[in-house]
Amino acid sequence: MELAKQLLSLAKKRVHPTVLGTKPLSCNGHSAVLFENRILVLKKGSKSDDQIWFLEVDTEYVRQQRKKLGTEVVAWSKGVIGNAEKPIVISGPSGVGKGTLISMLMKEFPSMFGFSVSHTTRAPRNMEKDGVHYHFTEKSVMEKEIKSGKFLEFASVHGNLYGTSVEAVEVVADAGKRCILDIDVQGARSVRASSLEAIFIFVCPPSMEELEKRLRDRGTETEEQILKRLRNAQAEIEQGKSSNIFDFILYNDNLEECYDRLKKLLGLDGFVATSPKSAAPREINLPTDHSVSKIDDKIIISCISSGLDKESKNSIMLDVSSLKGGAPGRTRGLDFQVIGSMDQLS
Repeated sequence: MELAKQLLSLAKKRVHPTVLGTKPLSCNGHSAVLFENRILVLKKGSKSDDQIWFLEVDTEYVRQQRKKLGTEVVAWSKGVIGNAEKPIVISGPSGVGKGTLISMLMKEFPSMFGFSVSHTTRAPRNMEKDGVHYHFTEKSVMEKEIKSGKFLEFASVHGNLYGTSVEAVEVVADAGKRCILDIDVQGARSVRASSLEAIFIFVCPPSMEELEKRLRDRGTETEEQILKRLRNAQAEIEQGKSSNIFDFILYNDNLEECYDRLKKLLGLDGFVATSPKSAAPREINLPTDHSVSKIDDKIIISCISSGLDKESKNSIMLDVSSLKGGAPGRTRGLDFQVIGSMDQLS
């Protein structure tokens, strides 16, 4: 009722709210159901992974953006069946070995983990492909999306913007994989302050002397660059240990032992990796012509058909009792089952 009153109030005032989030593509019609602080929209005639959407009217994200922008706000969020594993944020100073640890994790569990593709406003270099190495974008576009809350973290480097978008992380989860973010401490701080629920891990060297030795052994930097990296590393280590950003601190004194500790805290110790299999979330296939009704926290989607096909008479019960997330990312936690008649609800 409160949501209905709010929508009616906006209509009477002829207010045109700012629309945030990724908007759904046009369709041949839709059904809509009001509940709590959002509207469930079911698209007709769309692909199975593009049928469920939420228009948020008074969620926490909408209230934050309303306060921030000083105007009325609504936000779109794509609905997804099931949940996703928490992303993993891994930080640590240059030369600590976090890249090697991540590579080992990806090699042993190729079907389980994935990287988000970052955005940048710099021009592509030789052989770099858009959407593979980076999402290359215009500065004005990225600045606008940062302002509207679509980025988890960003930084300006030599006049160019770099950042991790909410959408890039969600795409990895949509593929049924757990997203790994390899970012610096400042980026981790931004992600911690966002709405993303993640596991934060900081990788430390056994000592500054050992870190300096590793940097020099690489033979890829000048003396000035090494000294700069060491200064930055000292500051990052102090922040990593003293702040409330990180859930776990790993000391990389021995690579194999550190990797074993990483697997243990991720619940992978003793896990036997099998050949890669598709782990994509379940998808729902809504009938093109349907009617919608609501019973408590269950949405009943009934097929409208004049045929005698028994299967076409089945209905779908969509459970919205365990919603998680929302704009500017996905709304997850949905579940469904096919029911033969309304009697199955009792």
